[in-house]
Amino acid sequence: MQFYYAPLEGVVGHIYRNAHKANFKHIDKYFAPFIVSDQKKGFSTKDLDDILFENNNTLLLVPQILSNNAQDFMHTAQKINQMGYREINFNLGCPSKKVVSRNRGSGFLAHKEALNLFLEDIYSSQITQNMEISIKTRLGKTHPDEFYGLIEIFNQYPVKELIIHPRIQTDIYRNKPNLKIFKEALSLSRNPICYNGDIFTVSDYRDFTNAFPEVEIMMLGRGLLTNPDLVNLIKTNSKMDKNVLSAFHDDIYAGYQRSLVVDRKVLSKMKEIWYYLIQSFTAKAPYLMAIRKAMSFEAYESVIEKLFDEQEIVMHSGYSQ
Repeated sequence: MQFYYAPLEGVVGHIYRNAHKANFKHIDKYFAPFIVSDQKKGFSTKDLDDILFENNNTLLLVPQILSNNAQDFMHTAQKINQMGYREINFNLGCPSKKVVSRNRGSGFLAHKEALNLFLEDIYSSQITQNMEISIKTRLGKTHPDEFYGLIEIFNQYPVKELIIHPRIQTDIYRNKPNLKIFKEALSLSRNPICYNGDIFTVSDYRDFTNAFPEVEIMMLGRGLLTNPDLVNLIKTNSKMDKNVLSAFHDDIYAGYQRSLVVDRKVLSKMKEIWYYLIQSFTAKAPYLMAIRKAMSFEAYESVIEKLFDEQEIVMHSGYSQ
């Protein structure tokens, strides 16, 4: 099984990715959070910083583009290619209302004719001579049966990998992944399939692979945020080392201190990470509350030191929201 780290906006930037790669094993590819394509504006400083080769030279990174305009997509893809990348991912999965309202992400899935023309343009363009293009998609916007029409469109093009999160846009992350339609997708697709969705524990992984032994690629997201050693646990059934987790935290914290400098900005980032990471510990609520209340580096560091000193790691930590 190959394992990919999902492009989780606002959390899994280059500082987090490098810290993860340095401390944990077995991730084959990391996907960068989406860049909105725009010929006029170009890259924001934040987007450019996140995908610079020198900020990602310890790992294999795939940048991702959010777009519904083929010319904008190709313009952005060309710039990314000039930076040295040979693979790009097209985002048809983001369920955010702001994104969907602009007919991007999973909102674009409701416009099949326009989507087909978009894909025809980009897959017949010169950019495909230099880059492979994968697609991350949901089953549809409002109904899972929309996928049957979508797969006919995807099958017309040489998609590097079709990464399927088997929910619809209106699910957001509620309800369970539709494994019935995912199973059909495996037989219907002419392109390689990667599964994405709700693998939080070793047990989740085993249940999935028992049901779908033919799947060879899996993308993990929120499961890795709560348990950054999840893939190693899957492969070895071992317990996460608390010292390694502490080193991982310290690498991220130091990276944000160098990058953001200001206490408030650094702590905001760390608090977002702890919303997920606290699930790896036996006691959660008191420490999470104390982390949220911390307003200075000194107060924050005091809480983190106590957490690692006083609490144990959950063997197969998971998160189900």
